[in-house]
Amino acid sequence: MAAVIKKAPTKKAVTRTKATKATATKKPPSSAAAAKKPRVYTISFASVYPLYIQKAEKKGRTKAEVDEVIAWLTGYKGAALQRVLDAKADLETFFAKAPRMNPKASLITGVVCGVRVEAIDDPLMQKIRYLDKLVDELAKGKQMASILRQ
Repeated sequence: MAAVIKKAPTKKAVTRTKATKATATKKPPSSAAAAKKPRVYTISFASVYPLYIQKAEKKGRTKAEVDEVIAWLTGYKGAALQRVLDAKADLETFFAKAPRMNPKASLITGVVCGVRVEAIDDPLMQKIRYLDKLVDELAKGKQMASILRQ
């Protein structure tokens, strides 16, 4: 009997085989996964609110000014804002149940997290970024009249 000697596979063949296996096991995203809401929508407004205040206070602004900005954008004032905080409503609920979104909100422009707020297609994400942008402007020391688009 003649002994059959097998050659060890070359490094290139091994790499190609691994790559083929890796791509073969990946499944395309299902339509349910594609329609999944961004995780930011489920974050409680009560957990974000102290961060807004902290950001503003680090730059010499006050909690009252943050509350004024929130009231201007969403209509939540005083007790209504406190009820939302106590209820630990997520951001989606916070904006969905807002007493009134300010019609001048569309005047908010600029970049937040590398994205132009006026170019965001998703209305809820745009509202979240509007609030982020207003708090950023407050922390940067802009005049309140300018922040509130007056």
